[in-house]
Amino acid sequence: MNNENNKPNNLGQGKIIFVIVAIAVIILLCIGGYLLGYKKALEELLNNNKNLRKRGYIMKELSNVISAIDDFVWGPVMLVLLVGTGIYLTFRTRFLTWRNLGYALKSTLSKEARTKSRGEGDVSPFSALTTALAATIGTGNIVGVATAMVSGGPGALVWMWISAAFGLTSKFSECMLAIKYREVNEKGEMSGGPMYTMKKGIKNKKLGAVLAWLFAFFAVVASFGIGNMTQGNSISGALKATFNVPTWLSGIIITVLALLIIVGGIKSISKVSSVVVPVMAIFYVICGLIVIIGNISNLPAGLAMIFKMAFSVKAVGGGMCGTIVASMMNAMRYGVARGVFSNEAGMGSAAITAAAATTDNPVRQGYINMTGTFWDTIVVCTITGLAIASSGVLGMTDAAGDYLTGSDITIAAFKTVLGTGGGWLVTIGITLFAFSTILGWEYHGEKAFEYLLGTHRFNMIYRVIFSLVAYIGCTQTLSLVWNFSDIANALMAIPNLICMLLLSGEIASDIKKFQPEIK
Repeated sequence: MNNENNKPNNLGQGKIIFVIVAIAVIILLCIGGYLLGYKKALEELLNNNKNLRKRGYIMKELSNVISAIDDFVWGPVMLVLLVGTGIYLTFRTRFLTWRNLGYALKSTLSKEARTKSRGEGDVSPFSALTTALAATIGTGNIVGVATAMVSGGPGALVWMWISAAFGLTSKFSECMLAIKYREVNEKGEMSGGPMYTMKKGIKNKKLGAVLAWLFAFFAVVASFGIGNMTQGNSISGALKATFNVPTWLSGIIITVLALLIIVGGIKSISKVSSVVVPVMAIFYVICGLIVIIGNISNLPAGLAMIFKMAFSVKAVGGGMCGTIVASMMNAMRYGVARGVFSNEAGMGSAAITAAAATTDNPVRQGYINMTGTFWDTIVVCTITGLAIASSGVLGMTDAAGDYLTGSDITIAAFKTVLGTGGGWLVTIGITLFAFSTILGWEYHGEKAFEYLLGTHRFNMIYRVIFSLVAYIGCTQTLSLVWNFSDIANALMAIPNLICMLLLSGEIASDIKKFQPEIK
């Protein structure tokens, strides 16, 4: 699918300057975050050197440093880069991704999307989308939304929508480019993603090679943490809290199931994802709608409070949000952060799966994969947000006087209509969402691993290790590992964003050429 004849234009002086600035941002993110953590550790050391004698002091301080870096990397700079790139690409493509959203949704739901009749690839267009959705629709849709609405107020939901709107173009761009520059490996399977786009699409080959290696490395690290252990821990924690299932038993079951599916590669993963993802999404949406309808009398007040707190310069509270007080800036910060974290637009991960799709035109599949952001944020996250906003549970506290947050507040919202069964349904949702994320992220990490080694011969080893690591995630709380993988998840986005901005002209040209095909 790579069109070797479509060679990118030479890097102009302006683009070279941009790349230098972007690389400088990467360095500043790492150094700045490190210094923040180092300063904290040094101050504690100077103020209380007795800690040197305490067991585990070094690991504790290392964890503090990593945590500080994590907070810095996922701070305003990263959010501006992610959303800003989406805004720029949306304007550069003349809002065609917005104008053609109807076409994209229609294509996704068509019978043709479920076949391999058009073009070349490993799986159907719909299977490629659902596998990508398997990695994005996860605990963030339940836990992340609730956390954002507690920390940033209910107005955070509006900013999740806004970030998703511009994320559509980011998702389209990275997926389209991944298909355009994909390769066929020695096994006859498609290999693609931002790393191949960087290597082949960027004119400056040295720059492209460096960015590609960085992206692939961080993707592998993130796959084991964010895409594996974190999800496994969410599953075991939810099952233990609701059904009193031992964590070790959850770990064994998750590991065995993952291994049985993952060893079959993308075809096996896509077959499971194409069934599990739509079923679990529809199941959760229906349950959420029941809760919303059950609290329909509160919905107008809840919606009014959502929009009021989204754009209020001064801190406001009360009404349907209980005792929570938040401002526009707070709502923007948490809404954008959770939105980006949930749909992964601009991160580059979904593009790896998109490259496996059977298609005759990269733009066509780009539109199909773009809808992943719509389904994830506009549909699933909205259901969670409206269920919480209409139920009156926002601002509730526990026995210790702390705000209910995360899965606890979502469970409380579902219980207002569904009773005890509401807690069971949310737990089942978390389990299905998290497990599908493990499957989707395995493929992302595997292809990045394949790129780093330059061969597919060790893919099976990666699959087995990845499955076994899920047990560790289910049974252990490894905050240090999670924070480090969270950093990797952010840093893999930076090379991807640089690549899309450098190839923005190419993206705009290709989408314009495809426009006559849209009916």
